[in-house]
Amino acid sequence: MGRILAIDYGRKRVGLAVTDPLQMIANALKTVHSKDIWDFLSDYLSKEDVDCIVVGYPKQMNNQASEAVRFINPFLKRLTKLYPEMEVKLVDERFTSKMAHQTMLDAGLKKKARQNKALVDTISATIILQSYLEQRIK
Repeated sequence: MGRILAIDYGRKRVGLAVTDPLQMIANALKTVHSKDIWDFLSDYLSKEDVDCIVVGYPKQMNNQASEAVRFINPFLKRLTKLYPEMEVKLVDERFTSKMAHQTMLDAGLKKKARQNKALVDTISATIILQSYLEQRIK
């Protein structure tokens, strides 16, 4: 059984999270600059056994795709073209940034640490992955 990789794609940064090999626990992986995501994916997927990639997909309160999909859709198109054998799942990412900030507050992080946008992106990816894992169980 391979891992599940979660991607919180943004125009500047990409937050990444991954499961353990048994696909039970979501762990923060890292944040990379958007321009570096393809090199990262090539390297990571050549070294690790990944069964599925979960991508956060932004939606509005009315369940329609948000304006941000104009940046995500080209990423998804290239992802599925480069890795046609890889299963790609979309997960609603509404409120993940707010949840990430709340997680940082609950963890007692100081204001300067909470302003680290790379950390917010990584936590958001972890929340997206955890949400996907919970949906699979239901």
